[in-house]
Amino acid sequence: MSAIAKAGSIRIGLSADEPIRVAGLATVFDQPAEPGKPQLVPVTGSIQELLSANTPDYIVIDLHASSGFTALEEVHRARPDIRLIVIGPEGDDEMVISSIVAGARAYLDPTAGPEVVRQAIEIVTSGSIWAPRRLLSRLIDRLLKVPEATATAHPQLTLRERQVLELITMARSNREIASELGIEERTVKAYVGRLMRKTGADNRIKLTMSPVSLALFPKTPGQRPTDPREL
Repeated sequence: MSAIAKAGSIRIGLSADEPIRVAGLATVFDQPAEPGKPQLVPVTGSIQELLSANTPDYIVIDLHASSGFTALEEVHRARPDIRLIVIGPEGDDEMVISSIVAGARAYLDPTAGPEVVRQAIEIVTSGSIWAPRRLLSRLIDRLLKVPEATATAHPQLTLRERQVLELITMARSNREIASELGIEERTVKAYVGRLMRKTGADNRIKLTMSPVSLALFPKTPGQRPTDPREL
């Protein structure tokens, strides 16, 4: 992991699979800061490195990377205080809303140029959100309905469903869940689909943020799954 930080600077973590993509993101920081504004300093490395003791306060995550969505979940579970700048698919309103719920403070599509990316990062570091106004309105409407949904959403889960859900909330991949529980990966996919139907979630982030998940597993990130014999 590399970082060159100075007094009065803000470190921005960059996470992407391909070195060329990281290099492209790093060019956003080539310009010096305007007078009176802090210098933005890129910090490159894996999500695990960025979540270490020297973690930055902001991380740019590319959802097009192989670990993109899992990385978003992992950061949200481990450090919900970190503000995320997400680069994701264009025109996917639900993805934008889900990303904001998971901690993103800016959502950019792949066509965004360096100037737009830098502007979005500056908006986020100033304490605001960079997202289409119409989607923010939808998000507010959805959050206002959360108490009602929480009061009525109590689907019954089997023991295995609870185990799978707990591992999902710990940002485990399907392969890791299969290995942990000693079942096939396709079986895990079936359980994930069943959990989504029961909770009304249509992606893994919404599943981890569902009232059921928050009620069952308000645990410290990284804690081992519950042993069936302990239930």
